[in-house]
Amino acid sequence: MQFRIQTEPGRQSFSAEESQTILEAALAAGLLLPYGCRDGACGACKARVIEGEVEHGKASDNALPAQERAAGKALLCQAHPRSDLIIEVRTLGKTGDIQPKKLPCRVESLEKVASDVMIIKVKMPASENFRFRAGQYVDFLLSDGRRRSFSIANAPEDNAQLEFHVRRVDGGSFTSHVFDTMKPREILRMEGPLGTFFIREDSARPAVLVAGGTGFAPIKSIVEHAIANRSVRPLLLYWGARTREGLYMDALARDWESVLPNFRYIPVLSDALADDAWDGRTGLVHEAVMQDLPDLSGHEVYACGAPAMIDAARSDFMTNCRLAEEAFFADAFTFAS
Repeated sequence: MQFRIQTEPGRQSFSAEESQTILEAALAAGLLLPYGCRDGACGACKARVIEGEVEHGKASDNALPAQERAAGKALLCQAHPRSDLIIEVRTLGKTGDIQPKKLPCRVESLEKVASDVMIIKVKMPASENFRFRAGQYVDFLLSDGRRRSFSIANAPEDNAQLEFHVRRVDGGSFTSHVFDTMKPREILRMEGPLGTFFIREDSARPAVLVAGGTGFAPIKSIVEHAIANRSVRPLLLYWGARTREGLYMDALARDWESVLPNFRYIPVLSDALADDAWDGRTGLVHEAVMQDLPDLSGHEVYACGAPAMIDAARSDFMTNCRLAEEAFFADAFTFAS
């Protein structure tokens, strides 16, 4: 059965089969709605159902608490229509000319930069001009049908080779392969680019970039894109980790201050070790932002990291720092075993 879905504001409309999620139907119709993990865990695609009924699917309780469901909220990557709908959601326009595609790629190098972080660089097919926006991700397609999502860590201007930052996950079959058995020249399959976590280049507002752990990867893409385009937009990067080892590209981030006008870098450690000899900022990374910028009303925030960090930043920035909801962009990393 087919249903009609209309967005507010904007009055964009599209059709959806009952077997499709609302997000799948919107993308198939060429309409770009906010989304991230597509697994019901990050909350990036959250919207309000104004009229009609949906089946919520496997939306996690963390991303969509019971009180929000009762208030009519839904995760569009999981919700299936059960009637015609009117939904309140930010539309980002049309999907445009950068369409996801499935491609092979070849592992060029592996570099272990921390005890639990590996940087993989893959070479794209010479016949392909793989285009993406700074901040987007790809899915690696595994032989058993599973997918593993990783953000692209290099700028779109350097797209013959892609860089990914992989954190080892206990019990994770793909990350175990990356750390234990993957070799250069291995062929992988991927689909991308995906996601709506990318820098809004039509805005001149100062951008606060908040990274937790390997959430640094898409932020690195954004900053290197700004460098390539000689951007003068104010960029303020807060990178949080537990210990100094977690700031695995700290020297690079510090170097950016000398090559990019109006860029500043603030590293933050939450559990510094005695051996770290750390005399920098401590505590939670989003709280460091709040201490420095108690009024975010004139800013945009781009945050990437663990779901708990994203949820806390979203709530605290909007509640305590006057950040507008439409000025918060996030990519929450979720892990699969």
